[in-house]
Amino acid sequence: MIDLSHALSGFMRRIAGPGEMAGLVRLSGGANMESWAFEWAGGAYVLRRAPSADYMAGRPYGHADEAALVIAAHAAGVKAPEVVGVLSDGDGMGTGYVMRRVIAEVSPAKILADPPLSLLADLGRELARIHAIPAETIPAAIPLMDTAAALAELKARYADYGGDRPVIALAIKWCEDHLPPPAEPVLVHGDYRMGNIMVDADGLAVVLDWELAHRGDAHEDLAFGCMTVWRFGRIDHPAFGVGSIDDYFAAYEAAGGARVDRDRFHFWLVYRTLWWALGCLQMGQAWRSGADPTVERVVVGRRTAEQELDLLLLLETEAPAAERTRSLPPAPPPAAAPTGEPTNREIVQAVRDWLAEEIKPAAEGHGKFQVAVAMNALGIVMRDLDAGVRAEDKALADRLLGGAVTLAEPGLLVRLRRAVLDKCAVDSPKYAALARAETLWTVDLAP
Repeated sequence: MIDLSHALSGFMRRIAGPGEMAGLVRLSGGANMESWAFEWAGGAYVLRRAPSADYMAGRPYGHADEAALVIAAHAAGVKAPEVVGVLSDGDGMGTGYVMRRVIAEVSPAKILADPPLSLLADLGRELARIHAIPAETIPAAIPLMDTAAALAELKARYADYGGDRPVIALAIKWCEDHLPPPAEPVLVHGDYRMGNIMVDADGLAVVLDWELAHRGDAHEDLAFGCMTVWRFGRIDHPAFGVGSIDDYFAAYEAAGGARVDRDRFHFWLVYRTLWWALGCLQMGQAWRSGADPTVERVVVGRRTAEQELDLLLLLETEAPAAERTRSLPPAPPPAAAPTGEPTNREIVQAVRDWLAEEIKPAAEGHGKFQVAVAMNALGIVMRDLDAGVRAEDKALADRLLGGAVTLAEPGLLVRLRRAVLDKCAVDSPKYAALARAETLWTVDLAP
């Protein structure tokens, strides 16, 4: 275990001159990388790092190229962080880089509770600026995305993860059938959404997390922040949880972005929802392999259910009207009340209650975040033990993936609806789209 404060102090002396380390603290969140805030010689900074090579496995480029890209974006007038130094092997802290810290709000819940009036226009403008970054300033290591190849890779990962989730199979088949022709490539941020931007009183302050950047179709970026999951409960505001799609597109085009193709946008909305469904499954695999043993990994692994719900909402228009208005089957009956010795569920509940009452109140910083994640994990287990529902159906998934069955099959759509509702109710009962889908799908519209 390294002494991060000591190692980081040595690095800062080398790049910034004499000073003293103060206020070193790990920031909460960050699905893959660590972020540490600190002060040096009166200035505020953030270290973004991967503590070991395992965290960077499979990535097309490392932190040195990522930092070079952020520098190029900043130089092009994008509200990107200002990079002040890049870690080397001799620094003994893994890989990463140090940026000047921007003091602004990053929490989606706090931003969306009272968003600045300019925020949607800011988001459109900033994305247009990202897409206009001169190609010659982009590091050569930043890859060009081949959409067909990327979809084939998602399909291979789906097979590796069991190949038994029908809604994911349905989405892969749909993407294969609706693959758009290649677009003129631009720099794609790849993770442009609430949670990766910071906001102050004047509007958008900085765009964070450039690790997924690549060259490709601008519509991928346009769609990603409009996914239901990144609206953080404000599902009536389809552009980032802030406003309307029309206003967002207008702001993007007014700032110099190319004219938006609505069909291409819809493809990428489905594709990136599929991508994140598999990304959630991948988090579970990272925990199983030991690459990341944190509780957060297994909890995110169960968020696949949210994306399956969203995928079905995006794709059910493919079904005939008679199938879309068919009555939903009833939910499984509740579990019987326990008697006798404590059940597995009751043991899990006892541990969860102990965490809530004894541990969480005394926890601070990242430790408090970890306790909350652990409590969430135990809540999933409790609901799972009660419901006993599963999402896997290999036979049906194979038939959907191969095109042997479609949403025109009588009764299939409502069967899938029931399955995703029940699974999401176990894994993410507070997911905003769950309540909306349940209302939408339980209304009996059949004649």
